[in-house]
Amino acid sequence: MLSTGDQTTMLALVGLLAALAVAATVVLRALRPRRGLGSIEEQATYRALHTAGLATPHLRDGLTPEGAPRAARPLRQLLGVPALALTDTSVVLAWDGPADHHQDATMEQVSEVLHTGRVVVLRARDVRCADDGCPIRGAVCAPIVSGDRVVGTLTAYAPRAGVGLVRATRELAGWVSTHVELAELGRQRTRTMEAELRALRAQISPHFVYNSLAAIASFVRTDPDRARELLLEFADFTRYSFRRGGAFTTLAEELTNVERYLALEQARFGPRLALTLDIEQEVLSVVVPYLAIQPLVENAVRHGLEPKVGPGLVTLTARSRGNEVEITVEDDGVGADPARVRSVLSGDHGGDNVGLGNVDARLRQVYGDAHGLVVETQVGAGTTVTFRVPRYAPGVHAAPRGK
Repeated sequence: MLSTGDQTTMLALVGLLAALAVAATVVLRALRPRRGLGSIEEQATYRALHTAGLATPHLRDGLTPEGAPRAARPLRQLLGVPALALTDTSVVLAWDGPADHHQDATMEQVSEVLHTGRVVVLRARDVRCADDGCPIRGAVCAPIVSGDRVVGTLTAYAPRAGVGLVRATRELAGWVSTHVELAELGRQRTRTMEAELRALRAQISPHFVYNSLAAIASFVRTDPDRARELLLEFADFTRYSFRRGGAFTTLAEELTNVERYLALEQARFGPRLALTLDIEQEVLSVVVPYLAIQPLVENAVRHGLEPKVGPGLVTLTARSRGNEVEITVEDDGVGADPARVRSVLSGDHGGDNVGLGNVDARLRQVYGDAHGLVVETQVGAGTTVTFRVPRYAPGVHAAPRGK
């Protein structure tokens, strides 16, 4: 099965090919050679891609009442027709061009397209008009599809609906469909990440909560100031873990939450738990998935250091690697069976390591399979978990502070 990244890449390629097809079938015949601007074919390709590019930003969220009217004009220019209409399954979202008195009949005219998913050609007898000066005497209605569903239509209105217009309208509707599917994939990715985050929050260990509160209680009589500090750390940790907002944050905020977590654990472990941070200042502003690091540190403490006899060390490193940032969580604990770790990452084994699989899945969803967790471990030899994130990634933005 293709990953979300592979699907997105394939759909983008389909969109590009569709744009070129529109250029070859429609714009080419409208051009005349100009000295110094290349061949007719080169001019056609440039103009088609440039015009298609004007529509692209307005289709980023799919077929919407806000984006459709802005996308309609460049789409109409690509086809070179007097008027163009975009609909969803129930209403006309946009009409661009003159003769908008035909708009009232659009939903009836596209009903067959919405029902069957096939292109429908309308002749003069179908597009009735009493205005002798009206430029519309025919139309081509093509489906806009997302997955296996017809989600809307694109209708080109013209003096006549010839074979060339039929082919061009079909190709352009396919190009629009590509962007609608990309928008849906983006929404699915967001929904999936939100579900993964809910699952991660749900599995925040009651054992950790109990132990943290017990450690705080132990200091109430002997060291009230320490108890007060730990209680504030606990409040801030839980507030961050259950915050409402986006799926991304800055590395600096993630590291602050890790320090809160370790302060609470050190209250319980005492000198048995030590932390070393090696963080390059320049990477602190890099955006990372929310709750991407703390679960890895928790895994190191619970499964690496807690079973170990004697003191243990967690080393957290973040370094620049060209256009990427490499983040490493290492412990000198008891290690693990590599086969079991592979099972956890593949989703075949949950248990106490669900946080590890959760982080891996979210990294792959956002950045692609090449950015999943890399785990190096052996029984008795500690564990090192590494992942890389791009310094900049499309659609990846930190939520505003305080959310």
